[in-house]
Amino acid sequence: MPPKPRADIAVVGGSGLYDMEGLERVREVRVSTPFGQPSDAVVLGTIADRRVAFLARHGRGHRINPSMINYRANVYALKSLGVTRIFSVSAVGSMKETVQPGHLVFPDTFIDRTMKRVNTFFDQGLVAHVAFADPVCPVLTTQLAAAARALGATFHAGGTYLCIEGPQFSTRAESLLYRQWGVDLIGMTNATEARLAREAEICYATMALVTDYDCWHESEESVSVEAVLTIMHQNVAQARRLLNHVIRQSTESGTCACSTALRGAILTAPEAMTASVKRRYKLFLEPSPSSTGGT
Repeated sequence: MPPKPRADIAVVGGSGLYDMEGLERVREVRVSTPFGQPSDAVVLGTIADRRVAFLARHGRGHRINPSMINYRANVYALKSLGVTRIFSVSAVGSMKETVQPGHLVFPDTFIDRTMKRVNTFFDQGLVAHVAFADPVCPVLTTQLAAAARALGATFHAGGTYLCIEGPQFSTRAESLLYRQWGVDLIGMTNATEARLAREAEICYATMALVTDYDCWHESEESVSVEAVLTIMHQNVAQARRLLNHVIRQSTESGTCACSTALRGAILTAPEAMTASVKRRYKLFLEPSPSSTGGT
């Protein structure tokens, strides 16, 4: 019997990053979840003997818009494979002059302005309230910054990522309002992923690829898909190099609270959980499976 598919580190690719270079011993797995189907098959492989999973957030070929992504299925699928660390890659707009198109940013917090999404696993017969004051794993962010520094990339460590619903870009009035809030970046996906990763007790960090200044910038034309794509393609090559480097250097954090986020957070008494609830949330209620096995 072949070994169960496993991975320790995951990369969730956003706009422009639909595959992972440098993977060896590659295979694809289709993962079924209690929350539906993930965006695509999960690609498994190794980089420097580290077991890596890659998932295209929008599906390969960019088929799913930000509001329609099944974020719960994506995160659950990765957790079920044993993933303990997620590096998320996302194209974003800049809300500050100093954060220029082509730069990398590793934000450390979010403002969530999404409206249509289910952003919790715990919606049927089980109540949990995880702490989310610091939504990004500081250890992973430090690792990203170290990798960017080693490669000579222009980057910003820290910052606020404003997550809007989309799929439309902001109006000029909205963009100017967000500027008053002091945010650094604007995007459409990562706050939702970060919430679910925390509930799943997975360390999570964002590599944001700045593609434009949004429409607040008076000397810039309004955001267009063409302008975004031009910068995005330039960023993706750099992101791939950085991901390969950080995965080779990445180690279990050991010092963050991400992996114990559910400790004391589940309020539903065990005797009040039905058999179907226990089946649905088995992955959250039992200790994580052993990390032994192969890809």
